[in-house]
Amino acid sequence: TLFRSFLFRNFMFRLAVQEVLPRDLCFRTMARAVGRTKLLNVETMNPNVRVMEYAVRGKVPLEAMKIKQELEQGSTKYPFKKILFANIGDCHAMGQKPITFVRQVLAAGVLSELMSKDLFPSDVTERARTVLQSAGGQSLGSYTDSRGLHVVRKHVAEFLEKRDGYPADMESIYLINGASEGIKQIMKLAIQRDRKVGFLLPIPQYPLYTACIAENNADVVPYYLDEANNWAISVDTLRKSIEEGRKHCEPAMMICINPGNPTGQLLNEENMREIIQFCHKEQLVLLADEVYQENVYKEGAKFVSFKKVLRSMGEEYEHFQLVSFNSISKGYLGECGLRGGYMELIGFDSAMMAQIYKMSSAMLCSTSAGQMVTDVLVNPPRPGEASHETFQKERGAVLSALRRKAKLVTEGFNAVPGVHCNEVQGAMYAFPRINIPEAARADAEANNMQLDEYYCLMFLRETGVCVVPGSGFRQIPGTWHFRTTILPPEDDIKSLLQRFAQFHTNFVQRYSS
Repeated sequence: TLFRSFLFRNFMFRLAVQEVLPRDLCFRTMARAVGRTKLLNVETMNPNVRVMEYAVRGKVPLEAMKIKQELEQGSTKYPFKKILFANIGDCHAMGQKPITFVRQVLAAGVLSELMSKDLFPSDVTERARTVLQSAGGQSLGSYTDSRGLHVVRKHVAEFLEKRDGYPADMESIYLINGASEGIKQIMKLAIQRDRKVGFLLPIPQYPLYTACIAENNADVVPYYLDEANNWAISVDTLRKSIEEGRKHCEPAMMICINPGNPTGQLLNEENMREIIQFCHKEQLVLLADEVYQENVYKEGAKFVSFKKVLRSMGEEYEHFQLVSFNSISKGYLGECGLRGGYMELIGFDSAMMAQIYKMSSAMLCSTSAGQMVTDVLVNPPRPGEASHETFQKERGAVLSALRRKAKLVTEGFNAVPGVHCNEVQGAMYAFPRINIPEAARADAEANNMQLDEYYCLMFLRETGVCVVPGSGFRQIPGTWHFRTTILPPEDDIKSLLQRFAQFHTNFVQRYSS
């Protein structure tokens, strides 16, 4: 009996994974087969979590990991020897070297005894001591204020004042475990018990947002970026989106990613001003995801924050509510695993700030190591300090390489017939549009996949390159894309482009005939 039960559950699990039957139906059937011997199972769990998806680590990347393991075990059935992972913005995993100054400050902070052994330049020990003196017991092992270490928030405020030319209040700055955590915290504030809340979300979008919206049982109010106009945001589109959204929910916040992920565009100041005016008129809180602010490659362009644009718009917008985010995971640091960053809250009254502090207190604090690296992000070596020259050289090398690779992928994709890629102006990704023969749909449906997902799976199996299908980011119906990061070394990027050109040509010929 136990063996038959095991076989049945295994069978239903396979049906769910392959999406032969609806996943919820399979999981409920499995739960009943167990006889509810487990109090928490896929039937009794939070249904909002069950419907969450995160395409960046979805079917194609999972298949890539499976193939990687096979190759490591000596398999020779694939026409390649290793997987080229281009599916996620994990800088160091792609070969980017850590910034020396960051790691030295972190080492000194974690093991303070090292500072007495003359192992580090003087500015390294000065930075580490400054942060440790703000920590309880002068140790990174202690809890910090729920908003983060006082001295680091002070340095963040100084950084923002220098960047934007307007004052920043350190009491409105929170240190967070990467931008993702802060974004989820702020979005949670808008959720209501008695009515459905909506979030205006750019399409294509970063899957974190749809996952968070699903987790909170809220609604996506999509606004489509204008691909023909280099992924610009049209106010007419915003108006239509919110009008449609109000038929099924109460829109509360608008999310804007600048520079864009996955689309790689950089908004101009006029477009940003229009967005602020729209949010002001429609009474929306604006969430500005600005984690790629150091990653600007467009010739002559410069990152401008939403805060700077807002502050230039006069007293009418004095009470406008804006939350902006930055992270140590992107830019030139790429410290994804250390989890650090900050958010700045603008336009919130003292009562609301008290609620945000309470919510943060329930999570205790962000990691102190991440806070220390955030301090380096906003307070790097200054001219004349011992580490300045090396720091500038390493920082410049990272950003110059990314700039070259941004141009390389734009030109490389556009050289392939049936493919169009907008200029990668910023961030770390390209999002090319691909023409996929309709004849491939039958094979895609036979595998219970979207057309672009099937295309990306075949790309992986035939070339060893792992990218993310555009359907995971959402896209205008009838168009197909994929996202690739520009992080791998330049030789790997060139190899990726060569493999892609050959694959796309073969794929189109296969299904056109």
